[in-house]
Amino acid sequence: MMKRVYFNDVVTRDGFQIEPNFIPTDDKVKLVDELSDCGFAKIEVTSFSSPKAIPMLKDAEEVMGRIKRVSGVEYTALVPNLRGAERAFESKADEFNLVMSTSETHNLANLRMGREKSFAGLAEVIKYVDGRTPINVSLSTCFGCPMEGEVSRDVVEGFAKRFADLGVRGLTICDTTGMANPEQVKKMCDSFQKQFPSLQLTLHFHNTRGMGLANILAAVQSGIIRFDGSLGGLGGCPYAPGASGNVSSEDAIHMLDAMGYETGINIPKLLQLAKELSQIVGHEVPGQVAKAGSTYTLHPEPSYVEELRRQQ
Repeated sequence: MMKRVYFNDVVTRDGFQIEPNFIPTDDKVKLVDELSDCGFAKIEVTSFSSPKAIPMLKDAEEVMGRIKRVSGVEYTALVPNLRGAERAFESKADEFNLVMSTSETHNLANLRMGREKSFAGLAEVIKYVDGRTPINVSLSTCFGCPMEGEVSRDVVEGFAKRFADLGVRGLTICDTTGMANPEQVKKMCDSFQKQFPSLQLTLHFHNTRGMGLANILAAVQSGIIRFDGSLGGLGGCPYAPGASGNVSSEDAIHMLDAMGYETGINIPKLLQLAKELSQIVGHEVPGQVAKAGSTYTLHPEPSYVEELRRQQ
């Protein structure tokens, strides 16, 4: 019996935050509600960042207030600082997702501060939350930084340990700019599972260099059961030049389902949503399976094949 694998979809936060045009609030609410019916473990709904910093998600409170909450789904939100935590409490987010980079240069580029300052700020948030809501910490650029190159595993594990010691529930190990390879993923997953057996570990891959699915497979085969994905493969890091988006949720889920893993996801419904996504955002999206159909979608044979059969 193959293990159950759990997926989190991040399209309405990670996917929409760098879209050039504002996605209407009604569309966001409707999409979250439809994703809720697909069987995701978590949906990262929005970000409580300053609307000046991320204008695309300026409607965070309204979206969180209007979504239908489905039992068994956790509605998580990105929380950058104390003010964001206060807003997330008011909006009743089920989980707070805190983010910093393990690369000093990427942290400066992305968050406009050094890693130690980021860590101190997030530690303050954790203290303020004081166990009232589960906290997940997403560590960016764990598999490499486009400006610094390799980020040593010791550095990544050092930050992970410091957050674990503060009592967070989970850690997400992020390949923010799509630099990971399956061998590196396997080593990281093996090491993290040994060191942090009680933490909820999630892997977050980008498909920047076409290696997203290979990396997910390496992580699953190493025993990881939680993954982020983004409907249609939307999103990406603005500090990763030329980056395509996150791994497409439907492509990853389809792959694991075809291999016999239990995902708990309604795949036909998910593929239908992925097909409709390009109308919401007004452009093509990177996901493959929604365009090609699942491997179980059979096509009619060409009309001349029947004639050829008769001639055999």
